[in-house]
Amino acid sequence: MRITGFFVMFMLAVVLTCSAAPICEIEDIFAPITDTHVHGSSIVQCPNGDLLVAWFHGSGERKADDVVVNGARKKAGESTWSPIFQMADTPDFPDCNPVLYIDQKERLWLFWLAVQANRWECGLLKYRRAEDYQGTGVPVWSWQDVINLKPGQAFADALEKDFEALGMGEGMWGEYAPPYTRMLLEAAQDPYKRQVGWMPRIHPLTLPSGRILLPLYSDGFNVSLVAISDDIGETWRSSLPIVGAGPTQPTFALRQNGDIVAFLRDSGESPMRVQISTSTDNGESWSPSTDTRIPNPDSSLEALVLDSGAWLLILNDTSIGRMRLSAWLSEDEGKTWTWKRQVEPSETLGSSFAYPSVIQSSDGNIHISYSYRSKEKTASIRHCTLNEAWIKSGK
Repeated sequence: MRITGFFVMFMLAVVLTCSAAPICEIEDIFAPITDTHVHGSSIVQCPNGDLLVAWFHGSGERKADDVVVNGARKKAGESTWSPIFQMADTPDFPDCNPVLYIDQKERLWLFWLAVQANRWECGLLKYRRAEDYQGTGVPVWSWQDVINLKPGQAFADALEKDFEALGMGEGMWGEYAPPYTRMLLEAAQDPYKRQVGWMPRIHPLTLPSGRILLPLYSDGFNVSLVAISDDIGETWRSSLPIVGAGPTQPTFALRQNGDIVAFLRDSGESPMRVQISTSTDNGESWSPSTDTRIPNPDSSLEALVLDSGAWLLILNDTSIGRMRLSAWLSEDEGKTWTWKRQVEPSETLGSSFAYPSVIQSSDGNIHISYSYRSKEKTASIRHCTLNEAWIKSGK
């Protein structure tokens, strides 16, 4: 058997991960600030080992026209983060929910939402791309565009079919106040409403075939779908929707048999639980989402298949708030979660830890960026470095 360099590096990472001493180190990427909003971060490791993080920053979210996408980098081997630099700004429009991604050609992508009319459901899905991004400061962007998706009648048909399959209750209603599902089905007949407001939040998943799956969600429809590219991002098209009682902000994990599992934020009714959906056709279509037993306080989470084969879930594992951020680990592809360890709070003053973004670096360590807000209303983006040994050594 021919031993490739990639195989050697992969096995070395597995050995290091399994034999390493427990690590958990937490830092603020910049000093906590007041009277402003910093949220929705995304982290990647560059090919040269640098860490790059992006987040949105301004006086609010969708209703604040001064919101921009900012970033910072931590050079490989250095102990501090760079000064903040601007990654994207659509003048006079809020720029939110940045997502960083490095493709098979080692190009950097920044996906984000430019909010139109100060309404989530009117946003435009934008991206920038860079080949020169491993120096200092802001990446040198070589291309920028809008990703136009065109969910067709099949979107509306799938919505109706899955609502019926789930037997979703309607509660009280009247002829002047139609039921929830009827209103969504009527909206799904409008081509314009189907095509706008699809928001990014979580890293894309690259399949062994090279297909890119960019997870998206809509606050207008309160469902999710996937932007699919089979040509390394040159063109994009829509999957069928992930339908349920408020399944949003999907994060993907690939099973060994090729099935894709989506874990989703619960934006529906109580009990608040992480929702789950499955695709058996490479992301083209999805089963109706259903509740797991994992608590979720209507907050974002991210899953990652580690080099060891274990599944990692970083989440707020409560049903009532974002006061705790935890790492869950499974060795049976999410059937059971054997290890659970609290990452935050790391001190008594912390009050909110939310919207985690997670990667595994080339040395086997796990890196998480997330929003931090203290009881004193100061805010920052935090970075945590930990490993499997630390998760497994906890109670």
